[in-house]
Amino acid sequence: MAVPPGLPVVIVGGLHADARRAAVARLLADVPGSVVLHHDLATAAAGTVVRTIRDASGILDAGEAPLVNDCACCALREDLVPELERLRDTGGTRLAVVELWDSVEPKAMAEVVTAGGLTVTGVITAVDPALVLPYLGNGDDLADGGLAAAATDQRTVADTFARQLEYAPVLAVADSPEADDEDRELLAQLHPTARQVRIGQDLPTEAAEPSDPSGDGLTVPTPRRRALSPLAQAALAGFDVEAAAAAQHPACALLPAEADAHGVSTLVWSMRRPFHPERLYAALEDLTCAAARSRGRFWLADKPDTLFHWDAAGGALCVESTGPWLASLPDAAWDMVPPVRRAAAALDWHPEHGDRCQHLVFTSPGLDRDGLERLLESCLLTDAEYAAGPDAWQRLPHAFDTLLEV
Repeated sequence: MAVPPGLPVVIVGGLHADARRAAVARLLADVPGSVVLHHDLATAAAGTVVRTIRDASGILDAGEAPLVNDCACCALREDLVPELERLRDTGGTRLAVVELWDSVEPKAMAEVVTAGGLTVTGVITAVDPALVLPYLGNGDDLADGGLAAAATDQRTVADTFARQLEYAPVLAVADSPEADDEDRELLAQLHPTARQVRIGQDLPTEAAEPSDPSGDGLTVPTPRRRALSPLAQAALAGFDVEAAAAAQHPACALLPAEADAHGVSTLVWSMRRPFHPERLYAALEDLTCAAARSRGRFWLADKPDTLFHWDAAGGALCVESTGPWLASLPDAAWDMVPPVRRAAAALDWHPEHGDRCQHLVFTSPGLDRDGLERLLESCLLTDAEYAAGPDAWQRLPHAFDTLLEV
């Protein structure tokens, strides 16, 4: 596989620092002429972000970028594209590997690089399978572990790791001796569409071709040109920033499918009846703690025009409005909606409710599927409440108003 012209940029991230460093080292070894650009946000307390550029032999250049508005991640955004442009204009670099600092999320950086006119050929999250469940269950604030990217950073370890994992189309998987079948199955169910590449995986060794350079009938083996490793191939395979963003939007996200293997289950729960806001609010804690990871979209009876996003990990739940359901929009507004969302809605359009629905996905080892389904169904409108109609639904207690204002 040939390296594309120009300056290909691959983004490698992940909170699993050892796995991330191993993946970066593998790319450096596999692609001659590749360099790594890394911004260390751990130095932000001193007022700067330390930037290093290195190749397989060691550090080539180092410098500092000042904080922007007391934000280390903002400094990274400001400094990243100019440094990549410098590498491109200097020449000689076949692949720029952007190694993200621990808690930096790849989505934002891929969009920054693309907006700067450079070509992102791959986004990779490095993962140690044995650490997936511990990190998904870690509800600590990033700031408590010195991992915050800004003074105002309120993310947790769990939700940050979940987004890093689910955004990347390629997972660089460490050969972890501590990982078992349950760990590997959990990883597979959390992101079933990802291409998993073992960091240490090599292509089969190609046999040398015999040649007779002297013409005396004595042949010597001539080594073939070494092909790129699977990880290097994935780094150069191509990446669509817009498609990746659409795949994360709750209205058209590529969520996991039903699965049950090696003690890990994924429950996909879909209904065409709205939630009673008060009963759902009362059940939030139990629903949030029912699975290691849950996400999707949902419909509240008292807010029929609003699509709500459900995003839970580490025992914490984020609920937010993500705009209107398409069914609530006038026809003239549909031209302003991205085609991928219109297509997703058309696939499951209901004659009465349009795209309004409950679509929640829960993934976890030891998932109590039956108990979870009973709890979810108890939060829906009863037959009598449903029969009362939309006008009556909107007079129900607005139990989520306080949560949505936070």
